[in-house]
Amino acid sequence: AIYHEALVHPAMVTHGSPGSVLIIGGGEGYTLREVLRYRSVRRAVMVDIDGELVELAKKYLGRIHRNSFNDPRASVVIMDGLEYVEKTKEIFDVVIVDLTDPYGPEIGRKLYTEDFYRKLYSLTSDKGVVVTQAGCSFYYPEYYQEIFKNMGNVYRYVRGYSIWVPSFGYAVSYVIASKSRDPGSIGGDDVNRILREEGVEGLKIYSGSLHESLVRAPAILPSFSTSP
Repeated sequence: AIYHEALVHPAMVTHGSPGSVLIIGGGEGYTLREVLRYRSVRRAVMVDIDGELVELAKKYLGRIHRNSFNDPRASVVIMDGLEYVEKTKEIFDVVIVDLTDPYGPEIGRKLYTEDFYRKLYSLTSDKGVVVTQAGCSFYYPEYYQEIFKNMGNVYRYVRGYSIWVPSFGYAVSYVIASKSRDPGSIGGDDVNRILREEGVEGLKIYSGSLHESLVRAPAILPSFSTSP
């Protein structure tokens, strides 16, 4: 829950009322579960290259992903994420990139490039928000900084944050980018209001106070924010 709540909710709240969401990766359905908590979501498209993983998740992990694949708002596409992004004509409010680490298998590395983020920019709405998991910045700072720079070359607002995930044994890092709203400018009260209005309940860790502590980049790391 920690990993997925930290991945999904800052982006959803930054938009405010996302109607359409694209998930790249996340074949086990946990990211989809978090997205579908929002009553404003009319359509959620999950694209994963691993059809076998998706089928196993449908069969055995329903209790954990809350049968999200059966939600009428959800659509699953078995395809390479880059190929989908290049072919789709849809426009999305939020894009969530839930892939293997950038220093992991070669197949996923092309989805951390500036070229890829420019493609995402073109298929997001005027208030579009993109978030990606970015591995562990403590052990692999060069990869994290590269992702941050690549996003910063495309989007007006970019923030980085990390959270300890006990089941992983390290802090997972994320990078969030927005066309029109600085994710770090959203106060805790506004976060909690949006969650209430969206009917989001039962979260394990995410809240207004956590958003403030996560996404408002600390002063000692000024390079981790590109907001003006």
